[in-house]
Amino acid sequence: MNWRNIVTVYLKELKDSLRDRRTLISMIVVPTLIMPGLFLGVGKIATGVVSKVKDATAQIMVLGGEDSPGVVEQLRQLEKVELVPEVQDWKQQVSDKKIRAVVELPPGFEAGLRDGSAGEVKFYHYEGELKSRVALGHLEDFFRELRERTVTRLLQERDLPQRLVNPFSTTRQNVAPPEKVGGNLLGGLVPYIIVILCLTGAMYPAMDLTAGEKERGTMETLLCSPVGRGEIVLGKFLMVLTGSLAAMVLALVSMGVSAFAAGMLLMGNAKPAAASAAATMPLPTIDPLGLVGVLAMVVPVAVFFSALVFTLALFAKSYKEAQSYVTPLMFVVIMPAIVGMLPGIDLNPRLALVPILNLSLVCKEMLSGVWNWHYIALIFGSSSLYAAIALLLAVKMFKREDVIFRS
Repeated sequence: MNWRNIVTVYLKELKDSLRDRRTLISMIVVPTLIMPGLFLGVGKIATGVVSKVKDATAQIMVLGGEDSPGVVEQLRQLEKVELVPEVQDWKQQVSDKKIRAVVELPPGFEAGLRDGSAGEVKFYHYEGELKSRVALGHLEDFFRELRERTVTRLLQERDLPQRLVNPFSTTRQNVAPPEKVGGNLLGGLVPYIIVILCLTGAMYPAMDLTAGEKERGTMETLLCSPVGRGEIVLGKFLMVLTGSLAAMVLALVSMGVSAFAAGMLLMGNAKPAAASAAATMPLPTIDPLGLVGVLAMVVPVAVFFSALVFTLALFAKSYKEAQSYVTPLMFVVIMPAIVGMLPGIDLNPRLALVPILNLSLVCKEMLSGVWNWHYIALIFGSSSLYAAIALLLAVKMFKREDVIFRS
């Protein structure tokens, strides 16, 4: 094995890839600009939609409030609430999103408030619908305050202390350090993004260096050079691996800068009271050593992805056919990464051997500052083994004439 030939092939492929528009878009433009822009854009749109819904007036219907005019009038005076006339098909109206929520008052509700026997108030809403949930929140807040006022009045009338209904108070205090909080919040998302970027960064260089060269007729020219098949494979593979790692690193740097800028922008646009409250809150962070550990654990997985995509694309006769082979791999990779994000799934010896899922679970722990070295060694070793097998398979397939000159 001549490493000088391997480096020569690698530099040749790197130079050709940097001239290719599709490869540049997948390696640089998408991870650096589009991915952070997509996250920030979706976040801004979602924030705007939620804010608009909260500021809008919700149509609410009251059932059975004929003998409780005072309560109905208080509901009518609420901001962002509009009472609509009662109709028979009110359930269908809620389902059709024509009204957002319905409250049913029991008979004699207002009279029952005087002695504390008002009965049960029922709420009807559209489960999972944002506007209905906001309207339900308005109703629940109103009747919670009404209940508290009623209890206070009844206690005062009977000359009883308030502590009878509130004999003790509770407080919550976080004892976990900020890096553990940040690791739990972001520990599942960061590996998921890394896995997707490693795969997408490897896809287009691999397809271009295999099926693309078959279409352009340059594969035969390269095979006629005084360089061994194994050296050609390793040179091309290193180019695919470069694309995978470059996409991941550029995206993480760009998203980190974007998140920092977005945080500073939010602090600058926040009201003084909100800004001072946010400044005193301990912001969740990620353990820097954990991030370094994540990057180290990703290397064998990137090697595995690069070799696997390279092998699949090698079977294709054209670039379009290579896309049909490689694209389904995205769904196969996403599923274990999503499972790793689910709560309640902890790392164990069996899961430590499952590709991608083991990376997601161990990265979640490392970002939280938890270092289970026996699991880390097992996962790194198994990932390296899978990567070596995939690379050997790529070399073997490249040496087969029926694969290279498949027609």
